[in-house]
Amino acid sequence: MAVITVIGLGSMGLGMALSLRRAGHRVIGCDLREDAAKPLLAEGGEAGTPREAAAQSDIVVSVVLNAAQTDAVLFGPEGCAEAMKPASAILSCATVPPEVARDLATKAEALGLHYLDAPISGGAAKAAQGKLSIMAAGSEAAFDAARPALDSMAETVHDLGRAAGAGSAMKAVNQLLAGVHIAAMGEALAFASSQGLDLERAVEVISVSAGTSWMFENRAPHVVEADYAPRSAVTIWPKDLGIVSGIAEDAGLPVPLTRAALGQFEAAVEAGWGAEDDAAVTRVYARAAGLTLPGDS
Repeated sequence: MAVITVIGLGSMGLGMALSLRRAGHRVIGCDLREDAAKPLLAEGGEAGTPREAAAQSDIVVSVVLNAAQTDAVLFGPEGCAEAMKPASAILSCATVPPEVARDLATKAEALGLHYLDAPISGGAAKAAQGKLSIMAAGSEAAFDAARPALDSMAETVHDLGRAAGAGSAMKAVNQLLAGVHIAAMGEALAFASSQGLDLERAVEVISVSAGTSWMFENRAPHVVEADYAPRSAVTIWPKDLGIVSGIAEDAGLPVPLTRAALGQFEAAVEAGWGAEDDAAVTRVYARAAGLTLPGDS
């Protein structure tokens, strides 16, 4: 049994913490929201502040929003890295640019800690089932130190090499496709609506046809059911597709599909739908054409 701190108990982090607890580890959850740890406490977990929790832990799993938050919870004035025991491990799971991952790894190693660049994919349901896909890069020692957490949280751990940055680069590839596919889902449903098609029937047909995608099958029902409770919020995509665009620009690579999708998510945020499920990007297309979606008055 390992002692593991999970920082960030959102839809992904909470599921990961619960998976770790079910695997028999002592799990300490940390979140700015006072009630975020209640489900973990109900399963025999604990709650604490990052610095106090990390001082007791073999592994710290950081599941915060972005690069700035990751740096702050690890290395800021109240950061936990300096309190961690030598040779303990940090799993950094936020989507960040590869150069940020390399910088964070350098900071951790300077403190005698192991750092695993370990972005995650799979959604909240798989997080809660311990069946995530983790795109990991770091030293062999970092993998070994993080193994108890990896085995408990992931169905698949992709070993992407001995240097931090490769995990974040691979996550950017995934986010490029995921974001474009969600935007394409919204465009397709709006197009179907414009042709007078029943959207529930359109989802049934396309889901068993060549045009389908995992994102279409997962997100399109949210539109049909007018259910925009945020499993994955719209606001994630300006951040993640912005990261992809920045990486591509540095590489001199044109990414027109990424930029088109990014523009639609930015429009959704501007329209006030940023906190809703990312399927709400469909409303951007529908509003532009004066279409009525399920649930619209």
